Amino acid sequence: MKKTVFGVCAFMYAFTSIAQQAANSDKLTYSDEKHFKNIRQLTFGGDNAEAYFGFDNDHIIFQRTSPKDGVACDQIFYGKLPKKAKDKFHYKMVSTGTGRTTCAYLMPDMKHVLYSSTHLGSTDCPPVPDKKALKKYVWPIYDSYDIFVADLNGKIVKQLTHEPGYDAEPIVSPKGDKIIFTSTRNGDLDLYLMDIDGKNVKQITHELGYDGGAWFSPDGSKIVWRASRPKTDEEIKEYKDLLAQGMVAPTNMEVFVANADGSDARQITHLGQANWAPNFMPDGKRIIFSSNHEYKKGFPFNIYVINLDGTGLKKISHDGGFDAFPMFSPNGKKIIFSSNRNNGGTHDTNVFIADWVE
Repeated sequence: MKKTVFGVCAFMYAFTSIAQQAANSDKLTYSDEKHFKNIRQLTFGGDNAEAYFGFDNDHIIFQRTSPKDGVACDQIFYGKLPKKAKDKFHYKMVSTGTGRTTCAYLMPDMKHVLYSSTHLGSTDCPPVPDKKALKKYVWPIYDSYDIFVADLNGKIVKQLTHEPGYDAEPIVSPKGDKIIFTSTRNGDLDLYLMDIDGKNVKQITHELGYDGGAWFSPDGSKIVWRASRPKTDEEIKEYKDLLAQGMVAPTNMEVFVANADGSDARQITHLGQANWAPNFMPDGKRIIFSSNHEYKKGFPFNIYVINLDGTGLKKISHDGGFDAFPMFSPNGKKIIFSSNRNNGGTHDTNVFIADWVE
């Protein structure tokens, strides 16, 4: 089996066979993908994911691992989207190049970058869990993650979090005044809000389980996120035991929405397995997310859309490997996502952009 490895922020391992990836190696799009027009592959080689638009619609930020290029574990890269199909996508590193970095977002001024990093704990890539010994799939929750702001030359200008434990997964509100993030500062994985300067931190989820990967609606009035909700004594014990070791098992997650302050929280999906990487559609009335719920073996992961009331589930992408991290440009015209498609049967995950057609 082939294994695509991603960072902790919102990532899942996508297990795909050599035959499946080879069969899909020449595909940028599929006949059933009616919503993608003028699709383009932006990166070629390595693991590239969590590509997100800046406030200006013209620049993106993403994280990349490519050992052959000297990027041993996730670092943050920034680039301007090419205007013409023949133009190459150029990008540069804007993280420190040390530790592991993840969960990046462009700040409203388009001159600074928000991301999480372990570099204060160690300049080395942190060790990954031994899944063979654990006999289960887990994500590491490194307690050395903190949230930083850097300029576009990679110089850190501010550290926003200082609490012990995991602080990561930050996203900026559309108005540019708030940041939502995930933290273990209370002993559980919960969502928090803070001002754009790191002040006035407020916890907004309180149920036991992993709350993470949150996004704001286009008007900033609501949030969407992924969550696990262990219920049985066995599930609760497993969750707490893993968290005490700095790990979480993300194989049973559903999509939730709430008001931006965490009130009126409700579960949107009831699909089973892993439903994650959710985001709002441009109309603010639907959610787009990644899921493996159709496949009991755990893959492929495809992109789906669902109404806020949980109705109208619709499959959007159809690759036989891994499609995830969908985000729309602020003007709603383009969609960006990560996929195993067109990787020639390799391990590679790349970033794709397309015009969105309703």
